[in-house]
Amino acid sequence: MTESRRIGRMAVNEVRALLERHGHIVQEIDGGNDHGEDLHVTFVHDGQRTEDSVFMQVKGGTSTRTGRGHRVKVGDHGGNWRDGSLPVLCVIHDPERGGLFWANATRQLRRAQALRKTVRSIVVSRESVLDDTSLDLFVQAMRGYLIREREGVGRWADMANVEFTPGDIVKPFENEVSEPMVFWQRRGEPHAVLLHHDLDWEPVRIQEGMLRFHPIATIGHIILDTAEAHWLMSCFKSTEWWRRPIEHHNSA
Repeated sequence: MTESRRIGRMAVNEVRALLERHGHIVQEIDGGNDHGEDLHVTFVHDGQRTEDSVFMQVKGGTSTRTGRGHRVKVGDHGGNWRDGSLPVLCVIHDPERGGLFWANATRQLRRAQALRKTVRSIVVSRESVLDDTSLDLFVQAMRGYLIREREGVGRWADMANVEFTPGDIVKPFENEVSEPMVFWQRRGEPHAVLLHHDLDWEPVRIQEGMLRFHPIATIGHIILDTAEAHWLMSCFKSTEWWRRPIEHHNSA
């Protein structure tokens, strides 16, 4: 066994031991078929298997170190990590720095796509520790992330680098040239948020009174085509009740 393989096995074993210690299901992917993922993990809640699973790419040793954390080379895995059926997480084992650290590779690659950038490596922060103390919060966050994936809006949250919560109304739309955009309304907020492909997915606060149809369709400084403007109007009309103050909404 080479030194690099020994270090890699130690890393995989550490991740596996942590997850199994907390009752989660870990399936190791054959190391002879390295397609960019080492572990398939299914989360367990109250002793019951959930529908929530992720892939993990696990690295060990010091070769991934940077001054602020670690980096994992994407190589030719970028498309699969970004667009695959399950999210891919990168996990680093570096005992000299405190143990295990993680990053959501899928989210980073989607955000880079939104910004029209090429990512050569996934950034793993030293703040993103994975241990017995943090694991429950990690699992909770990932299960919430997977809910957004099943709802079909996770990609847009990643591209805009925002977090949708369970109470949010999220309405995606594509125009005639297949450019996506998203209407996002939080409960009780007087404004909505527009996430737009042409705006590099930067969130823009919008209100119904900002929408204009003549002489050209606009909302604020953003130029729209007619279909986009009518779609936004329908979004505003169908979510008016969700913008009411929460106290008013509860009393109603």
